[in-house]
Amino acid sequence: MRRTLRSAFIVWIALRYGLDELLLSSFQRPWLRLLARILSVGRDLSAPRGQRLREALERLGPIFVKFGQVLSTRRDLLPPDIADELARLQDRVPPFDSAVAVGIIERAFGRPVSEIFSSFEREPVASASIAQVHFATLRGRDGVEREVAVKVLRPGMLPVIEKDLALMRTMAGWVDGKRLKPREVVAEFDTYLHDELDLVREAANAAQLRRNMAGLDLVLIPEMFWDYCASDVIVMERMKGIPISQVDRLRAAGVDIRKLARDGVTIIITTHFMEEAEYC
Repeated sequence: MRRTLRSAFIVWIALRYGLDELLLSSFQRPWLRLLARILSVGRDLSAPRGQRLREALERLGPIFVKFGQVLSTRRDLLPPDIADELARLQDRVPPFDSAVAVGIIERAFGRPVSEIFSSFEREPVASASIAQVHFATLRGRDGVEREVAVKVLRPGMLPVIEKDLALMRTMAGWVDGKRLKPREVVAEFDTYLHDELDLVREAANAAQLRRNMAGLDLVLIPEMFWDYCASDVIVMERMKGIPISQVDRLRAAGVDIRKLARDGVTIIITTHFMEEAEYC
């Protein structure tokens, strides 16, 4: 029953925001085409198509917001106006109870948080659909304390993700996309989400990237503290900086924007060739 209601809500949102006129050339199911005509009566589609898509994904919840974020990186599949609008998506997910986060950390490492950290900020610095992050100070076994970021997986995510992914697969079979292939896109998103659910894999990827970039002297990758990495918690070096999107702050800090752009291209190309070499 819940799945049926969720499916109906998703279809209603898609049609209410005119998504049938955005990325999909046509619905394959006749009943959906009829429903689209019925719901099109009185709906306001004056807003730009990218804005309508973004707002619809926000209404559908965190997993769909994450889907839009991932889709925004595939500019080979999307028109520029839609990709630009999707890039504005933010998770906007309320944090879960810090007591729950502390419980997850303590179960993962079998010790009280006070024994692991000399300080732990219970107010998360960031909260997203998959996990949230707390700042802390790690008690080093060598007596040296380190400022760290603690990423904690949101509890109960796997069942939620599996339900919405199942609905996405079903809906991908309803529609016919000429340029945007729904089944392939959902399959890729499935892999991406399940990768994000395993924080040990994320830590391993970050550690490999840190090794690869060690001699480049252009980018800093946080160190992973492997004694404190588990499938639902990872502890990493805290990094401080200015988001690359905040150009005014970067200029005020004396950053050479042109050099930053050149360095960014170098990093991307270097990363690409390193990944290609690993597969050879």
